[in-house]
This record gives sequence, C-alpha cells and structure tokens, in this order.
Amino acid sequence: MPTRKSGAKGPARSKSPGKAKSSRQSDTALGSTVSGPSRPGHPDTELAEHAVEQAALAEAMPFNAAKSSEYAPADPSQPPEGAHEELPSPSAGASTLSESNASAKSGAATLEPHTLDGSLASKRVNSAGQALTTNQGVPISSNQDSLKAGLRGPTLLEDFVLREKITHFDHERIPERIVHARGSAAHGFFEAYESLNHLTRATVFADAGKKTPVFVRFSTVAGERGSADTARDVRGFAVKFYSDEGNWDLVGNNMPVFFIQDAMKFPDLIHAVKPEPHNQMPQAASAHDTFWDFVSLMPESTHMLLWVMSDRAIPRSYRMMQGFGVHTFRLVNSDGESTFCKFHWKPLSGTHSLVWDEAVKIAGADPDFHRRDLWEAIESGSYPEWELGIQTFSEADAEKFSFDILDSTKLIPEELVPVNPVGRMVLNRNPDNFFAETEQVAFCTAHVIPGIDFSNDPLLHGRIHSYIDTQLTRLGGPNFHEIPINASLAPVHNNQRDGLHRQAIARGRVAYEPNSLGGGCPFQAGAAGFVSFPTAIEPDNAPVDKVRGRPEKFAEHYSQATLFFESQTPQEQAHIIGGFRFELSKVTVPAIRERMVSSLRNVSHALALSVAEGLGITLPEPMPRAIKRIPKPEVTVSKALSLLALPGDGGVATRKIAIFMANGVEGESITAIMDALTEAGAVVRLLGSRLGTVTSEAGETFEVDATLENSPSVLFDALVLPDGTEAVDNLAGDGHTLEFLKDQYRHCKTILVLGASSSLMVKAGISPQLPTGAEDPGLILAASSEALDPQIFITAVAQHRHPARDSDPPLV
Repeated sequence: MPTRKSGAKGPARSKSPGKAKSSRQSDTALGSTVSGPSRPGHPDTELAEHAVEQAALAEAMPFNAAKSSEYAPADPSQPPEGAHEELPSPSAGASTLSESNASAKSGAATLEPHTLDGSLASKRVNSAGQALTTNQGVPISSNQDSLKAGLRGPTLLEDFVLREKITHFDHERIPERIVHARGSAAHGFFEAYESLNHLTRATVFADAGKKTPVFVRFSTVAGERGSADTARDVRGFAVKFYSDEGNWDLVGNNMPVFFIQDAMKFPDLIHAVKPEPHNQMPQAASAHDTFWDFVSLMPESTHMLLWVMSDRAIPRSYRMMQGFGVHTFRLVNSDGESTFCKFHWKPLSGTHSLVWDEAVKIAGADPDFHRRDLWEAIESGSYPEWELGIQTFSEADAEKFSFDILDSTKLIPEELVPVNPVGRMVLNRNPDNFFAETEQVAFCTAHVIPGIDFSNDPLLHGRIHSYIDTQLTRLGGPNFHEIPINASLAPVHNNQRDGLHRQAIARGRVAYEPNSLGGGCPFQAGAAGFVSFPTAIEPDNAPVDKVRGRPEKFAEHYSQATLFFESQTPQEQAHIIGGFRFELSKVTVPAIRERMVSSLRNVSHALALSVAEGLGITLPEPMPRAIKRIPKPEVTVSKALSLLALPGDGGVATRKIAIFMANGVEGESITAIMDALTEAGAVVRLLGSRLGTVTSEAGETFEVDATLENSPSVLFDALVLPDGTEAVDNLAGDGHTLEFLKDQYRHCKTILVLGASSSLMVKAGISPQLPTGAEDPGLILAASSEALDPQIFITAVAQHRHPARDSDPPLV
C-alpha cells in the first residue's frame, strides 16, 4: 500500500487574530481559528494549533486535482494515486485532542500507520495460573453455586455471575452455513517454487521460497453441522492466503467441475439435495427423489454426477484428495497482461478413497472419521502436504477449445493443457479453538488480491455476491472481517464505520473520500492497488443487448462425462455403476429413475445398461440432446482423471494397522512387525476381545489398547493376524473376529497372516487366490516368525487397496 509522500512538507502553523474562547467548542465548530498566549499544554493553545493545522490541510487542496482523471482515462489500467498531504502532527488527524492522555487501555497518539493486528497471537488467551473472572474481568469467588437467600432459599436476581454465564451459554450457537456446514480446518503455509512475475503480480508468487500463511477448511456440502464425515458428497477445499496485500480466498472443491452453469440455479440445486421439506429426510445424502428429479431434468449436471457417483465422493482422508479452483480465473502481471488460469491442488499422500460399504459403516463407527484423521496426523507431526499446479492458456487458446472455459461443468484435460507445479502447501498446526477459527472463518470468492482476477464465468459471478451476503447473517453483520481468523495481516484502512461488533476504533473526524481535513487519507492506491482487467464485453465493440441465456458451447452436456467414465479403471467404473444403482434405488418414483438412465445413455451405453439392469428396468431411449451439432472432443481418455494417477509417496505414515491379540500369542513376530511399522510411521493398535494385558507363549506381556467391539474393521487400513494356536483358538471364539476379517477382505485391504491364523482364513471363507487363480497380492502369508519379512507387508499396505479382489457382489 502507498505510504505518505516522502519529503512532503506539512503546512506551516499560523495564528489568526481573534479573541480566545473559554470553551473549546464554539469557534472551532464555526471553522474559525483561535489565538491566545502560547502556553504549551494549555487547552486553548492546543485548540488553536489544531485549528491552524486543519485549515492548512484544507487550504492545501483548493480543488480535487484527481477528479479529471476519472473521465475517459487514456489508460484505465493505470489509475492515479489519490491526492493526499502529510499530516504535520498526531493531533492533526485526531478524533480528540485529549488522546495525548494515554492509558494502558487507550494507547499513545502516533503518526505511524496503525490498524487492527490481524495476527491470532494477539487474540490468543492463556488462562494457565489465572483466576476465573466474568467477561468484565471481575474475579469470581465461587463457580459452584448460584447466589441464594439461605442455603435452601430462592436464587437471587442480583447474581450477575450466574446470569452472565447462563445468558452467554444460551447464545453460544450461531446459524450454520447453508452449505459446507460440516467442516474441519488447519493452519499452515504456502511456499512458492519460483517467481511468477511474468504471469501475475500476486505477492503470493512473487519470489522463489516466499512463504505465505494459510488457513484451510475442508468440508462436505449437503450435510448439516452434526452430520457424518463419510457421506457421499462433494468436499469443499477452501484456502485463505494471508498475503502481504490482503487476503486471497481460493474457494474450491475436491472435484474440478460443478452441477450447474449459472448461479441462478444454485438455490434450486441445494433445495433439491437438502432433506426434503415435508419430512426433513434424508440427512447428508443425495439418494432421494427431489435431488434426482432435479438433476435428471438438468443434463448439464451429468458430468458432475459421474464424479459424485465415483470414489472421489468418498475420500479416504482429507489429506488424500485433490483440490480444484473449479472456475477459470485470470492472472494479471505488472504490465497489465492477462492469462487465463485454473488451479489444482495435488496431495503428496496420493488420491485414495473409501469403498461404499466401508463409508457407510464408518459413519456409524466414527462419524468424525475425517476430522479425527486430519487432527491426529498434524498432532503426530505427519503434516499433510499438497502441490499447487496451474493450467495457463490464452484467450486465443480458449477460443479453439471444443468447450467453453466459462462453463463450470467442464474441465480442461491435462493432455490439452498441462498442469505446471508452482508451489507447495503444508498444514502444520491445528486450531486452538474450533468455534473461533474453523466455525467463524469466512471464505469468499470475491476475496482476491492484485494479480488475481475473475473470468466471466456466470457461476463464479453469483458466488462473488452470495458468499459475502451469507456471512452477514451467519456472523452477525458487516464486521465479520474483524474476527481474528478472518483478519488480514495486511493493514486495513478505509472509511467503513459502525455496524454490529465493530472492533476497530477509527481516529479522526473524516470518514469519506475525497477529503482535505484528514490530509486526503486514506487515499486511493492508484495502479499500486487492485485493478480489474479491462475485458471487452463483446469483440469489435459490437452492440450488446441485455439477455438471459448461455453461449452455444454450454449446450454440450455429455462429452466430458464420457471422457471421465472412459478414463477410469474397470474397478472405478464398477464403483460408479454401483453408486448410480444405490442412489437411484432409493428413488421412489419410477419415472425419475428411467429419466436418469435415459440421460446416461448419452454418456455410455455400457454404463446405462448396467445401471438399468441393477434397477430392474428396460433400457430407455436416449434423452434428446440440447445441442444439434456435437463438437468433436480433443481428448477422449485422460489418465489424470483416475484416482490411480496419484498413488502418493509410497509410504505408510499415519496408516492405522490392527494387530489381533489374545493369550498364547507368538510374541516374537508381533514385536518384529510392530517395530517395523512404527519405524515406518504407521499407527499400530493392539486389538483384543477385552482391554487389559495378554500373555504370549513365552510369557511376554502386551497391553491391549482397543477392542474388537469398539474399533471395527473400517477404522483400519490393514490387519495382522497373529501366530500361536491358543491365541487363534481364543480369537475364533469371538464373533467379532470373523466379522472384522471379512470386512478387511471385502474392502480390499492388506492382511498379514502369521502361522496358525491361516485357520481363521478358512473359517471366514477367504481363499489366498483370486477368482482368476492368481495369488492375491493383498494377502501376505508367513508360516513362522523366521519367514516374516515386515517390508513385504509394508509395501503392500502402501498400495492402499488391492482392487483385483473387488467384485460385485462381494466374494465374501
């Protein structure tokens, strides 16, 4: 931000003739100056000097010299800096001359630029060793009982401690977000790989190695604040960059496209997917009539539906999902040159998912599964990391594409425009307080910084309005930007005043621009500030009519849905078919099911046929298309669209491994595998029928820290079955054992079978061979501790899942 002009001289102090008044008010209110004996610190002298300074500031601006530049500017991208003068003294811009009477509360007067401190450190409360107080700081003598008239008498109205405590409790809840209500967040940093000054003046990308603090919130879309983490849904991926030039919010999702093309339809979409209004069911689920009624009538939703019915909608972890900016944005450099851009986050841990049966069971076993996973990974020091990549292309490039880059139901295949890595993001700190940070954080697509600008995407433009508007209600008024987690680290100076919960105490008498009484401050930054990129509304200055409609390319609804389906592995395609089958089987109106399948015929005959067979309906005729001439797509298969394209770093850090324990276990092999897994960063849990100590064959003791009853299979990434005949017999007598084992197998997870535990495999009906006759790579057999190689097991666990075992219906 520009500062006061260096070397500018303040107005000389002068005195005008006149009689000094006994009151500070009358003459200064009339605009006259005051004379009197020069007595430093005397009220009349201070008033006189203040009046002289105010008069000189006003005289220094006889007219608004910047006004003429507002009309037909030769170069709109280079607005002039606002006219301003250096203040001669602190009192010249003061609200009151008494501000020199400083206290610990008010602080001293200064000419140094000052604003609210945006750092959280200044707001963080540490109560260690401190006595309990009221909100007014009054020490509380007793927090155990209300004030009563006698030990058995009535509670007294004068008990202000009780009333404050109960009143605050009664008002602790604020309205939840309409969408993205269920979320989790963390602090971290973004580090640029290199300078992108040739593309953008955004300070985040200014220099190689430049680090910018970030706060990231992950969320589901449809569910309420108390819903389960593992619902089939889009996931929000919102990043707040606290940059040198203000906050930039990159408000994205874990999918690169969306259901609709224009924000006009967003209320309809959300009303359709939310619980139905007559019975408020189902919660956090799209498998119901109103959602499928809506999207089956909106063929533009088809591409997004393929993503939502895929494994992308049930990620294994927030740490293992991609993020996308969804819309096309602009990068603008210091020369005013613009480049179109799409943003991509790629996780270092790879893209991994749950399977549907697993997701459903996790919702019951641990509805906080994703929240717990993110928190525990950061607490353990396994910091999640993503790489930011950008797709950049010119307007000329965009014109050649078979799709419209302003259409949010379309993506740009990486084969057409590669994703170039430009930096990394690391989340390394959990919030101190969920409500104060995760719940109160306010993201908005309108929050951009110089160097980042918008395209004409009609969905993006609606979001620019909507996000600000909803925060006004949710966070109690227009000052939500002053809540610590939302506060910019860059200084904030403007003429906005008042409103609910205002924290900034603006000094001075002016709250408008232009002004002369405040020296013209705060003044417009000119070209140093945010300048919107000057785009032509229509080429060649053609006349523009007010219209409601969309470009012709927006009418092609199916080619990229086909691209997505054809880019999946056979197992991923089977999961998409299963997703449609499950969701549409919940639809009670047959015509809606048939309508949706008729739409899927335009995506893939195989997909539509499989879904129709699963629903027991005859394959309907294809739905008529909205476009007459179907453009030829540039790319028909894109490997990057499969989850398997990003397997991750091949490690097992933070993966949760269950080891079954019972009396009589063979201890040497258990100790060896525990040590190897711990060394690799995995989280090992010893599970038994009950908590307590178990004794090995050799008399060693192990402490069971979870039970088969309270920690079901779906909470673990892999399983170790122990050796030891007595232990295996004990485990076989617990029905949870085979249930746990069957789910591990069904969900295609790695299982290590030691010695005598092979009998458990037989009891569970699990074969070491796949239906094809090949060996199952996810079943590791070791006849004894001498035959055990922990690294083979670790390598198999790092694969996350073994899809060759997957079948529909399941084998076990």
